[in-house]
Amino acid sequence: MRFMLLMIPKGYASAAPGTMPDPKHVAAMMKYNEALRKAGVLLALDGLHPPAEGARVSFQNGKPRVSDGPFAEAKETIGGYWMIQVRSRAEAIEWAKRCPAQDHETIEVRQVQEFAEFPEDVQKAAAGFADLPAHNAGRGAR
Repeated sequence: MRFMLLMIPKGYASAAPGTMPDPKHVAAMMKYNEALRKAGVLLALDGLHPPAEGARVSFQNGKPRVSDGPFAEAKETIGGYWMIQVRSRAEAIEWAKRCPAQDHETIEVRQVQEFAEFPEDVQKAAAGFADLPAHNAGRGAR
C-alpha cells in the first residue's frame, strides 16, 4: 500500500517568497529520511516552495482562471511530502509519528488510491492510466 505523508506547517500559507527551512531542522529531517530509505519504504520525497511563489488554476463553466499566490483564503498549506510503501495504514501512521516535526507542524497521512481499487467501468474509462510512469513507481509488493 502506498501512502503520502503530507507536511502541513502552520503559517507556511503566508510565508514570504524564498523562505527556507532552518538548517538544524533539515539535518534532523535528513536522519528521518535516511531511516525511511534504509527501511526500504521510501518511494519519493520533496519540499515545496511557499504558496507565495505558486499559482492556483480554478475552473468555472469550463474556463480556467489563474490566481497567483499567496492565497488569502488558505488556512493550511502543504510544505512537502513523502511517498512511502508500507503494509498498512497503521504502519504509515507509525512512520509519521517518528518524524522529527516541530510544534507547529502536522503530518496528514493519506493512502494512494490504486488503479485496481477502481470499479471496472472506471478502470475502462481510465484505460492507459496504469501504464503511466508515476503510477508504476508504486507497483512493487511490500
